[in-house]
Amino acid sequence: MARMRPVSHEDQLSLVEHLDELRTRIVVCLVVVGVALALCFWQNHLLLEIASGPLPSDHKKLLTFGITEPFTVTLTVSVYGALILSMPVLLYQLYAYVLPAFSERERRVVLPILIFAPALFLAGVAFSYFVVMPAAVKFLLNFNDTQFNVQVRARDYYSFFSTTMLAGGVIFQLPLAILAVVRLGIVSVEQLSKNRRYAYLVIAIVAAALPGVDPISMLLEMVPLLVLFELSILIARAFGRPGEAGGLARPSTQER
Repeated sequence: MARMRPVSHEDQLSLVEHLDELRTRIVVCLVVVGVALALCFWQNHLLLEIASGPLPSDHKKLLTFGITEPFTVTLTVSVYGALILSMPVLLYQLYAYVLPAFSERERRVVLPILIFAPALFLAGVAFSYFVVMPAAVKFLLNFNDTQFNVQVRARDYYSFFSTTMLAGGVIFQLPLAILAVVRLGIVSVEQLSKNRRYAYLVIAIVAAALPGVDPISMLLEMVPLLVLFELSILIARAFGRPGEAGGLARPSTQER
């Protein structure tokens, strides 16, 4: 595996060198995910206990069908846990690969924004775990419970739990995305404010498409999106105008 060397905006790399760097970073990502997966599978009892935390005490022992399902469910939860655990490193490798395409001035704009990406991802995971999951589980388990004998299957619950955690981490990247496009001069704060109603519609559609079929989880996922959007506009209005504080009038391109 080739050693990754720092690449600047002025470097002219061949296609082979670009592919070699990409291969090296992919190998690093695979190694990190593999180590995280081994750790999560080793501590799978703790991981499953944490995942079942939002469930009430009378539903802690989940149902499985077939002799292989306990193993496959445990492995699946371990994979999701490894992805969440290694996500900061994966994001860093992605950003490090595309960062040389930015000029020095663009890099000064982007780097401070990227520093907060892992923190916001973890904040989204925490919000999903402590706010979205308990409310959604309570609503779903008690909906028409006098008409149904509600039993929770392990595979379905852990899949819902894991995708909700990942979705929460991703949607909390919204402020960074909006601040980045404003600082790079792609859109303006005035355009965002003027088209706010369309943004609300898109947010509602995104919230409906996120994991969860119930209105409670949809509303709980939609509210932070609305708050994050409005907060993003305030942050962009204060710090994101291009041409200010090292901002840009327009993004430049790098010739390979």
